[in-house]
Amino acid sequence: MPPTQPQQAGDRVTSTVYRHRLPEVLCATTELPSVQYADRFALATGAVEGTTAEAWARALFGDVPDLGERVVWQGVLGLRLASGRAPGTLAGWRVVAQDERVIRLWAQSWFIACELVVERGDAEVSLTTLMHYRRRLGRTVWTPVSAVHRRLAPGLLHDAEARV
Repeated sequence: MPPTQPQQAGDRVTSTVYRHRLPEVLCATTELPSVQYADRFALATGAVEGTTAEAWARALFGDVPDLGERVVWQGVLGLRLASGRAPGTLAGWRVVAQDERVIRLWAQSWFIACELVVERGDAEVSLTTLMHYRRRLGRTVWTPVSAVHRRLAPGLLHDAEARV
């Protein structure tokens, strides 16, 4: 099944959800053994000049996860996150790759592994979520959580724009 068509998820945010066929660029650079779910949200913005992908990721998630993020990431998804600020982490996620334009964050639980990719383009910033189901439970848990995730992602990007 091809990806869903890009849709307006907010006034300047487009979204694409990939279910089976993923763009090669997503699969070629991931730390995940395979990707069963991916989505990408992109915000058209003039606030990218002079910023880095890391600055955008920190604007999106902060240095450490807030209570709501901990409830979802650790409580619901069981992700093992660093506690507090730690070298090589952002919001508790391990930084697995980084340059000025892209930062890749990685976390896993016993049933799911996830990467968050924040990319700063010339006139947009994007957030991509990649999921690998390590056990059948991963799909069972992520399916309803992903619906909430897709509703919240555009607002996260707008809020980050205001902070950058």
